[in-house]
Amino acid sequence: LARAIDWRYFQKEDGQWYARETNTMPQWAGSCWYYLRFIDPHNDNEPWSKEADNSWMPVDLYVGGQEHATLHLLYSRFWHKVLYEAGLTASKEPFQKLVHQGMILGSDGEKMSKSRGNVVNPDDVVDEHGADALRMYEMFMGPLEATKPWQTEQVAGVVRFRDKVHSVVTHPKIEEVAEETWSQELRKAMHKTIKKVTSDIESLSFNTAISALMVYTNALQAAAKPDKNGEIPVLPKKAVETLALLASPFAPHLGEECWSILGHEDSLAYFPWPIFDEKQCVDSTVKIGVQVNGKKRGEMEIEKDASEEAAKEMALALPRVAELTQGKEVKKFIYRPGKIVNVVVGK
Repeated sequence: LARAIDWRYFQKEDGQWYARETNTMPQWAGSCWYYLRFIDPHNDNEPWSKEADNSWMPVDLYVGGQEHATLHLLYSRFWHKVLYEAGLTASKEPFQKLVHQGMILGSDGEKMSKSRGNVVNPDDVVDEHGADALRMYEMFMGPLEATKPWQTEQVAGVVRFRDKVHSVVTHPKIEEVAEETWSQELRKAMHKTIKKVTSDIESLSFNTAISALMVYTNALQAAAKPDKNGEIPVLPKKAVETLALLASPFAPHLGEECWSILGHEDSLAYFPWPIFDEKQCVDSTVKIGVQVNGKKRGEMEIEKDASEEAAKEMALALPRVAELTQGKEVKKFIYRPGKIVNVVVGK
């Protein structure tokens, strides 16, 4: 409007010149419908086409802070309602799902502000630890929706995890090994981690996804330890590649670096997301407590559907249980499959 000079400036009967007001809308007016332009950004004939609208709208997920609820979110919904009633969009609502991320407070538990002196500059964290460490720490702090205080000293935890991942990928013996020949522990750990991380990403539970990756990394490190003779074991390449792929959404620089170290020339972004085997995610064994006269004296890992005879043999073989039952009559053996064993003996 300000460029329409002939319209903006006009002269009244009194001979005075006047200027019409051009600031007729808030400055964020354009941002109220930006998501619609994003679906068809190169269209020079119209803001967006019906084809693009039908293909992309409504927005699947809107992530924003609580302050958005009374500013952009509210205004964009008003605008969208008008556009819908005008027949310019087929979707009645602009956003299908809304998630408010929690606020990160200062280390004193207060809202960050210069006056309090508790502001954390992310550039400083990046300079010292790298961008991946900053990203992972922010996601690892807690649930996305929770308000949580910043603790600089805790960044070291994700730095150690990052370095562990790199150490696994640089293991001297990483080879193609048929998955059927892996140890059962490693095979189950990989498939359980794929399932957990996949599910957690879909539910935006980034903190627990990173936690699962930490557990999986520890499992790979344990599998990489030299044996009693100092022989360095072989790590299955697929197991290590899976770690790089699963870590990449949280630490993209680390993921790409590890992918390159593993011999790939193309970005891992072009490689399919890992798929888990549901059968490998089900535990066939379970740890249960073993009691003697009602007091816990040990634990044992046993098949979920183990018979009472097998459970009794294992329980009585436990060192502490054997000590307490030696020379005594077993009056009763109580076995609750998958839960507990209680050996009742006479005094």
